[in-house]
Amino acid sequence: MPSHLASPPKLENDRWPRGPDLTMKRVVAALIVKDGAILICQRTRHQPMPLKWEFPGGKIEEGEQPRDALRRELDEELGIEAKVGEEVARIRHEYKSGGAVELRFFAVHDYEGEIENRIFRDVRWAKRADLPDYDFLEADLGLVKDLAEGKVI
Repeated sequence: MPSHLASPPKLENDRWPRGPDLTMKRVVAALIVKDGAILICQRTRHQPMPLKWEFPGGKIEEGEQPRDALRRELDEELGIEAKVGEEVARIRHEYKSGGAVELRFFAVHDYEGEIENRIFRDVRWAKRADLPDYDFLEADLGLVKDLAEGKVI
């Protein structure tokens, strides 16, 4: 079959990519809980999707295990040594602008060190019920709703 007639690769969730260059980014994020609040972080004006709120974490590097990637990211972003707990959610999302992401969320109930904002515009502890009031990344919206309703962790 000529290459222009070949079927495009399928995403893990069986949805077809929008274009030939669409790849699935694998990302981990932490739901850090302390005294009933969850740590949220705001992107800077210079990052993609500027000023959106998210949970701390980042991309899984080639050959890296998800929990190891999350420990590394939390050290880089916040200066903490996290005790990564259970995976509590997994979301696959395709952005309208192109690009797809698989997010794996892990509970973090304990860590060593003091949280230090190393890369974000803002970092704050938010009550569950207040989470929907923040302008979160589109991929996080379903989880934010579930957290606010007490359905997750």
